[in-house]
Amino acid sequence: MKYTYLGHSCFQLEINGITIIVDPFIRYNPKASHIDVSALRADFILISHGHQDHVADAIEIAKNSNATVISNFEIASWFEKQGIEKTIGMNTGGKFQTAFGTVKLTSAVHSSVLPDGSYAGNPNGFLIQTENKSIYYAGDTALTLDMQLIPLWAKKLDAAILPIGDHFTMGIEDAIHAATFVKAKKVLPVHYDSFPAIAVNHEDAIQQFKAKDIELVFTEIGKDLTL
Repeated sequence: MKYTYLGHSCFQLEINGITIIVDPFIRYNPKASHIDVSALRADFILISHGHQDHVADAIEIAKNSNATVISNFEIASWFEKQGIEKTIGMNTGGKFQTAFGTVKLTSAVHSSVLPDGSYAGNPNGFLIQTENKSIYYAGDTALTLDMQLIPLWAKKLDAAILPIGDHFTMGIEDAIHAATFVKAKKVLPVHYDSFPAIAVNHEDAIQQFKAKDIELVFTEIGKDLTL
């Protein structure tokens, strides 16, 4: 499985020749200005919630790729109204079998509304499982005891993708607790540094996680990492 960080909370996974893009917010993120959105192609696009900084480029990528959008029912229905023909609408706790494995919608504690003000249902995270890999993406969320359920569904995580920027989501201290709850030894951080309110000190964050025997791996925007 190949992981590519695309800035903010957006990342790409390549699994057995299938490409998944999660929460695409690229064109309007100055830190990701070197990424050409028009060139991105995906088989699936996963949307955790409706905020602009998670859906901004989703319609363009979906139309360019004929991608399937997976999200909660309300967001999937909204994408259909935007002309996206292939959607899978789910709800919290549900699991769906895809061409690359299973996607389970997990709880997230946050707010959610679509860019035009439409109701966006409840925010979610995703547990993505293939035949031999398990990845948990928390989405935008506060620390929640529901995270302790993740090890019931995935006995061993290859990585947890957690927000660490604070202010709008968990900060570093709570993200460390989250990693402990889900029993992750490797954390890939998201939702940090995009704007001043969520800036973090990378080396300090790495050391705080290391003190709890957890590896925090910062990756450059556009660079690949094998999981």
